Parts: sequence; C-alpha cells; structure tokens
Amino acid sequence: MRNSIVTRDQTSVFDPKGSLEWTNVLGVRVSAVNLKSATGLIEKAIEDGKKEYVCVRDAHGVVRCQKDPELRSIHNRAFLVTPDGMPLVWALRHAGHVESDRVYGPDLMLSVFEAGRSKGLRHFLYGATVQTLEQLQARLVAKFPDARIVGSYAPPFCELSPQEETDIAERINRSGADIIWVGLSSPKQELWMARMRERLNASVLIGVGAAFDFHAGLKRQAPRFIQRSGFEWAFRLLCEPRRLWRRYALVVPTFISLTAVQRLGLREFPIEDTVSGSGASGQRP
Repeated sequence: MRNSIVTRDQTSVFDPKGSLEWTNVLGVRVSAVNLKSATGLIEKAIEDGKKEYVCVRDAHGVVRCQKDPELRSIHNRAFLVTPDGMPLVWALRHAGHVESDRVYGPDLMLSVFEAGRSKGLRHFLYGATVQTLEQLQARLVAKFPDARIVGSYAPPFCELSPQEETDIAERINRSGADIIWVGLSSPKQELWMARMRERLNASVLIGVGAAFDFHAGLKRQAPRFIQRSGFEWAFRLLCEPRRLWRRYALVVPTFISLTAVQRLGLREFPIEDTVSGSGASGQRP
C-alpha cells in the first residue's frame, strides 16, 4: 500500500460504489483526480448513461461542511469531489496519490467543452444573470465554434417554489442536455444539484461557481503561478476585500488547525453518506 496520512480517517480508499479512489479530508470524500482524469471520468459517466453530480471543492467548502451535515452528506454522495485548491491537492499527495492535481472549476469547464466537441455533447448553463449567460455563451461559442449549448437559464434571486422547480426541470429536460453547468454560489449550487438530480435527465450536473463570471469576462482570475502557490485566497481577498475578508479570516486558520488535528490522530472525521450519520469507509488493499 502507498504511504498515507497518519490517521486512519484520512487514508486512501476505494469508493464503495466503484473504483474511484479518494482521500478523507476532514470527513469529506475528496476524489484522487487531476484535470485529465476528471474529464475522462465525466465523459465515461455520460457514455454509460449514469445520473451523477460533481462538486468542485476548495478548503473553504470543506470547512463549511464541518458545521453543515447536509452539505457534507451531499459531497460524500457525489460522483466526484474534485480538489479545487492546492491544500486539497497536497492532502491527496500526502496520502499517496502523487498524480492528483488541482481541478479548478473554470479549467474543468473548458476541458469538458473541448473533450465534448467530437462527441457532440450537449451543454446547458444554469445560474448567474441573463447578461452573464449571454456573454458566457458568446465567449464559449467563440472558443469552441462547434460546441452544442442547448439552453440556459438565469434563476431568480429567491427561493423557488415547487412549481417553479418543476417548470425548470421540464425546460432543461426538453433541451436534451447531457451536462448541466451550475454557476451558483456555494452552497446553493450543491444543494440545488442534490435536490434536482433525480428530476433531471442529463447525465452529469457540475457545480462550477464563479467559472461563469470568469469565462464571461466579468471577474479576473488569479495568475497561474498564484493559483499553484496555494495563495489564491489572498489574491481574491485583495480583489474583493469587503465581501471576502470574513470568509478567509476564519477559513485559513480553521483549515490548517483541523487538518493538523486529523493528521496527528487527535480527532476522527468519519465519512458520512447521509445526514443521519451512517458511516462509510474502506481501506485500500
């Protein structure tokens, strides 16, 4: 067996539903993937006609899961929880997954669009505003002229009624989409994907958050070297100090301290697949 992190709660394991490897990071099942393998797994899920959703996760989201059992459960039932931050990549590599790498939401979106060109994959864009979606679609079509974007929808900034959700599900299903890109804030997008998964015919739902704004040209991405340094949070804080200072003032020290506690074996963070707390774990042979 490859070397793994000290505590048994963060060892590398096989996904009990298949052969996807993952590592326990503070009770969240983080998939051992890189951009190429994540793209391939999504393509294969569509080919096989599966009905799945993908969470693109950073350290902030993992910390948020600590106080939200429902959100943690949603992540642990996902097809993939990709490491959208270098701290999660480092945790995977520490656990022996040396080929794991960052799967950044905006990069994953472009990678899947590129991979889907030859297969005619049909994409639906859900989230943001009408203006953002128009700019996003125009830029995606300019970059991928043969991309099949079969629809888009900007939901209202309020809780949807049951009838509104039914109408949206019917609209998306009529489009014949294979992939639904969900560009809401977190945890709204994860809650929406989990709630709507069984009502949608598309094979894969992928929550990519701010990727819509980035690709629409409305927000600036951090330079690649900052993204790889683990200090992207500092860049984003400088860009949006009023909105983000509370988040990062708490997240960074909390994540560092909790992961230290887990690695030292001072506290267990069991994987829970349901809100009621039924555990799931498995040691890789």
